Amino acid sequence: MVVLALINNMRVLLVEDEPDLGSAIKRTLNLEKYVVDWVLDGNEAWDYLENQWTQYTLAIIDWMLPGLSGLELCSRLRTRRNPLPILMLTAKDRMEDKVAGLDAGADDYLVKPFGMAELLARLRALQRRSPQFQSKELTVGNLTLDYSNSMVVSQNHQGDKQIISLTNKEFQLLEYFMKHPHQIVTTEQIRNQLWEVSAEPVSNVVAAQIRLLRRRLASSGCGNPIETMHGVGYRLNLTVDILPTVNGGDS
Repeated sequence: MVVLALINNMRVLLVEDEPDLGSAIKRTLNLEKYVVDWVLDGNEAWDYLENQWTQYTLAIIDWMLPGLSGLELCSRLRTRRNPLPILMLTAKDRMEDKVAGLDAGADDYLVKPFGMAELLARLRALQRRSPQFQSKELTVGNLTLDYSNSMVVSQNHQGDKQIISLTNKEFQLLEYFMKHPHQIVTTEQIRNQLWEVSAEPVSNVVAAQIRLLRRRLASSGCGNPIETMHGVGYRLNLTVDILPTVNGGDS
């Protein structure tokens, strides 16, 4: 079985203080399966960017913002050597303004008004150019995420490979664990990464998603590599034995 074709593991920080435009961009990105955190001012955006457990893959930042401006946000990120790809939005269309935005650290520049098709095309172009998107695979232990084909592949001790079919959220959850192998991650950290910060919290949503992922992995002979650290969180431990049969392990 091949994993669902609509997998999108992109998390976007949208910083736009115009309510109508921000809402339209967020709606468009959600339809494309992006997870979007939308904030209205630069100070709040910086708080989001400083959270080491919420890992953004792209940022869309307006130039003129309450609090920190878009230029200041770009400059702060680049001063800290943060390579986050940034698309800057602005009504400023003079050549010197574009130069100032790019020199501050923006990777691309989109002048208002613009069409949503162009916005999406520029985001795709940023993904292609950015070094962080050049890696085609992520491998930890016996599991490999194949980004180019949107697949998860497991390999047993004999070297036999099996494609594991995952939903979009399961893929994102497994990727998050694989980027933090053998580290304890809390329920709150997982929720903040996989769901929009503004989303209505559901008490058991993380536990339910982990239970589904465990079943997928177990049914593919991977055993139960996601450990429950009671009272703390969860940990991906791929040193556990690979099992040939389903292991419930949903606690």
